[in-house]
Amino acid sequence: MIPDQKRFTAVEWKLIQRLNTPLKVQRYFSSLPYNWEKEGATARSFREVVKRNEAHCLEAAVSAAVTLEQHGYPPLLLDLESQDLLDHVVYVFKEASGWGSIARSRDRGLHGRKPVYRSLRELALSYFDPFVDFTGRLKGYGVTSLYELGNYDLRFSPRKMTKIETHLRAIPHTAITSSDARYEKLLTRFRQYKKRYPDRSPSYYDTRSTWMM
Repeated sequence: MIPDQKRFTAVEWKLIQRLNTPLKVQRYFSSLPYNWEKEGATARSFREVVKRNEAHCLEAAVSAAVTLEQHGYPPLLLDLESQDLLDHVVYVFKEASGWGSIARSRDRGLHGRKPVYRSLRELALSYFDPFVDFTGRLKGYGVTSLYELGNYDLRFSPRKMTKIETHLRAIPHTAITSSDARYEKLLTRFRQYKKRYPDRSPSYYDTRSTWMM
């Protein structure tokens, strides 16, 4: 059941009412400090994210789902599976124009996408090139609704949301195949860029025009 206003604090509800479109939600999470998990791994609920004012990819995706749920969007998450086991999780939504996403990452290329994609597969593939870093390579994607977790408290719990992490690993994933030649070309380009600009996140990708921001 979608919680009503009474379940939220005044601060939380004011934020939810302000963030009433996917673009506004993306801007909010892009502005938040990234959660580097300096004190150990976290998987925080919406309430804890708002309280601590920081988020990593899973926390941002879940919090985006909780926020836009109040504006009529279903709480859908897309898990992007990587060869190095460092998956990326994004919130996905659909408009008349197509599928889009909201995301938070250390890398600019892994943030949200405008709703211009005809399918979730096309949306997932838009992350392929920027997914390649020193170890990452996109190998599959899976989508799930947070309602599949039943009464699990992902909105207000102070505890680590381990059930969501387990659920995302367990859902079926559709494989994404790619040539080793393409991967090696992308990897070489990334290494050269980071050698020259070690503190920057590359934005030279062909999908740049479809990024949310």
